[in-house]
Amino acid sequence: MDSLKQAVRTYAAGHANRDGLAITSVPGLRMLCVESPSGDLHSIYRPLVCLILQGAKRMIVGQDEYVFSAGQSVIVSAEMPVVGRIVQASPTEPYLAIAVELETTILREVAAQLGSVRAPLPSGMRTLFATDTEEATLVCATRLIRLLDRPEATPLLRPGILRELHYWLLSGRHGPNLRALADPGSHCSRLGAAIAILRAEYRSRIPVERLAEAAAMSPTTFHKHFKHLTSLTPGQYHKRLRLIEARSLMLNKGFSASNAAFEVGYESVSQFTREYRRLFQTPPKRDALRVRDSGQSVRIHPSDNAMG
Repeated sequence: MDSLKQAVRTYAAGHANRDGLAITSVPGLRMLCVESPSGDLHSIYRPLVCLILQGAKRMIVGQDEYVFSAGQSVIVSAEMPVVGRIVQASPTEPYLAIAVELETTILREVAAQLGSVRAPLPSGMRTLFATDTEEATLVCATRLIRLLDRPEATPLLRPGILRELHYWLLSGRHGPNLRALADPGSHCSRLGAAIAILRAEYRSRIPVERLAEAAAMSPTTFHKHFKHLTSLTPGQYHKRLRLIEARSLMLNKGFSASNAAFEVGYESVSQFTREYRRLFQTPPKRDALRVRDSGQSVRIHPSDNAMG
């Protein structure tokens, strides 16, 4: 574990942005080194596993609040909105984490070879959970990090390492929840088709009937299962995507509030301002000035936010 911590600190020192996030050359691999507690960060997470090596982080999903700490692996099995905050970090003992995006194709292949295991019913399906990090998982993470020194080996070795990592996750205590993501006929996978439409076309108006059709559900059933999976209604999820992207445009690219509002699909700046303030607890202009003065940046891409 100590050698892995040092590897993260060393890589982050040379490659991390001002938020401590290092996006590596190995696809799907992220590292984070944060030396002080952070403010709330609103994100849309994609399926991933995050290995917390040091420090602690709070996550809020819907009405549920969790605190995850060193020695735990956080698994996200569906795309969903999360509010995250680093709660334990210091210059001498920074928050250290490694995140690896999960790949549906590999999950399905490995799950098929493992054989059938009854997936949880929708009412019992969890989309964010933690487990004690196993040695086998740490070994896989270490091998992925070693590829950073041998980029020519990445195309050859990365698929096998990811396959092994997915195997350990699927065969672990939370395997049934991940199998729901792997099963094309599961509610999780079917809702994923609707979420893909929302992510790709969030600037546009999207009828709920179209989303329900993509998920092969009636509008009523779709609405029920969508909220259970993501903690939001389809309309609230759509709005959250727009607001997070608008905030990123303002704080990272210098957009004005009105330009950001129109860029993400709002037709009314006043409506945008009201909804922005409701989510972020401050008006957009004041938020932009505060963050710029503090020297922070904001990340929207869920894989970038995997540990943030």
